[in-house]
Amino acid sequence: MELHELLSSYIHKLKIQVRFKDIDKQGHVNNANHITYFETARVEYFKDVFRNNIDWIKTGMILANTEITYKRPILLEDEVFCYTKITRFGTKSFEIACILTKKTKEGENICAEGKSVIVCFNYDTQQTIEVPAEWKTAVKAYESDL
Repeated sequence: MELHELLSSYIHKLKIQVRFKDIDKQGHVNNANHITYFETARVEYFKDVFRNNIDWIKTGMILANTEITYKRPILLEDEVFCYTKITRFGTKSFEIACILTKKTKEGENICAEGKSVIVCFNYDTQQTIEVPAEWKTAVKAYESDL
């Protein structure tokens, strides 16, 4: 799949602020910060899709798994974006994909790709729960190709 086609399949795009503290001795963003960038974008995605209608205690979430593939370094002065979308629903979990890009003279280049599995969880009962039907409806309305 061509880069433009891949990025155009994502509706949610968030500009990421690269902070000085993110930079390691080699002068690039340390790989541990990528998961924070993905988390920041994921929270903004939830705000946009669910419009802050999540009761984080009764219908909370737990990050169960994260995979990241690193492609290019990110530097302090880079203009960075994170594309986010939910790609799959299970009964009690869903998968969310993220792509970190940086803007160059030629356009955007992929710096990292990631995917995470999120499990729905009720913190009152300390039990996993099914993905709320209204979440699936909201995501399907937001993500036209899901």
